Amino acid sequence: MIYLVEDDQSIRELIIYTLEKNGLEARGFADSRPFWEALRERPPALVILDIMLPGEDGLSILKRLRVQAATRRLPVMMLTARGAEYDKVLGLETGADDYLAKPAGMMELAARVKSLLRRAEMGGAEDGEEYRWGALYVNVPRHEVWAGNGAVTLTVKEFDLLVYLLKNAGLVLSRERILSSVWGYESAAETRTVDTHILTLRAKLGPQGRVIQTVRGVGYKAGGPA
Repeated sequence: MIYLVEDDQSIRELIIYTLEKNGLEARGFADSRPFWEALRERPPALVILDIMLPGEDGLSILKRLRVQAATRRLPVMMLTARGAEYDKVLGLETGADDYLAKPAGMMELAARVKSLLRRAEMGGAEDGEEYRWGALYVNVPRHEVWAGNGAVTLTVKEFDLLVYLLKNAGLVLSRERILSSVWGYESAAETRTVDTHILTLRAKLGPQGRVIQTVRGVGYKAGGPA
């Protein structure tokens, strides 16, 4: 089940129709109150949030989702008419897994939703994997990350990104390649998404964030002295 919080009825109905035509079960809400009620009754597989909502806005909803243990890793896509880079970065830094500005193509929306769902179902990587770098430890099947002496809570996409970099440690990976491999779609205009996730990932890992190195003019790589 996918939950969509969108106050514009015509847009809400169009998105629900698109998702259902693509074989996905979806339910729409005009504001946050019925959304929270439904969430308590039946947790969704993914949430799509508009930022500009009556009452509680989308970013506030996202923050609440990220601090609750039951929804901390729930995939969330931000869908909003506010396409400015600042709003996009703010949404991703708050914990969104993806961001699509309106007006959005419905085929692209459906493709991104399916990509997020696949990643969440797969757990982001293959079973049995674990990685160590200095005081950083990642256990893939358990979806656990430890940096220093403490556990680190990552979103689905942050976890996928970290595992992908560690899995390809030593290799220089372009933003386009990371976007295609981790997010499952290709769009040169969306490479800022990679940069923003790298920024938040480094911040959450603290000193162990040094494992992610920037290769100027190319992209990123994992590795180097611990």
